[in-house]
Amino acid sequence: MPTLTDPLADAAESAAALRGLAHATRDMPPTSTYPVLGELIAGTRSLRQVLDQLTRSHVDAHELARTDDGDPFLGRVYALAAADALNLAANALDEVQVRLDLASQHASRIAWQPASLDPAGLAGAAPTHAPEKATSRWVSVVFLQGEEADEVLTLIDREGPDAAVAHLARWDYGQETTDAALVNGYVYDAPPVGALDRTVTVEGYALTYNPTLGHVGLLRAHDVAPDPALAEPAPLTQAGRGRPADPEWFGAAPQAARPGQGLAL
Repeated sequence: MPTLTDPLADAAESAAALRGLAHATRDMPPTSTYPVLGELIAGTRSLRQVLDQLTRSHVDAHELARTDDGDPFLGRVYALAAADALNLAANALDEVQVRLDLASQHASRIAWQPASLDPAGLAGAAPTHAPEKATSRWVSVVFLQGEEADEVLTLIDREGPDAAVAHLARWDYGQETTDAALVNGYVYDAPPVGALDRTVTVEGYALTYNPTLGHVGLLRAHDVAPDPALAEPAPLTQAGRGRPADPEWFGAAPQAARPGQGLAL
């Protein structure tokens, strides 16, 4: 229970509550999203107030600030710098609150259907891709982060996931890719995805991508051979880089599935 008088105790309890919420929302039913959004909006408003009050505390008492070795000038500088950073954080929460309000408005218009209801029977609903046939294992082909991933994410926005699969499939060296994945242990019963990752399966490949965290991965069903038309090496995107499967293409940690090399997935 909040004390309403002890900021340290209430801050610790707030952090524990958020950790609990992060755990509880991992498998949250969609019917709970709207009320949870309402609580998050209220929490964001309170957090905004807390940051404003922390800012004011640093400003009002900055004349009392000292460094560990007693320097009053640097102490005041640090106090005002902290106040400035806190003020920027508080202002940033205004945008967060606007986005949460918008999400809440959209969520309020959703009538969630039972999981047993065939989505194809809903008006206007149709799967983008036909479901992939069941497969026992998936091998990692390539995993990109940073600028390399940004290029593929842009391709997805511009031309769709199918174009990204066709592009990334050129990192697939067939049996060499499979052998490297088996040796290094990058073989999965199902494509590994995070909570915010998006997944699309196309002709024996599984594309996973996350625009928020900036990473893209491609896996191939273990029993599906790569399309020979896509097996040629991918073109260079930056001068001086090696083939996509070479270590220097990815930096310190090679990420394409080649014999004797590790994967970042």
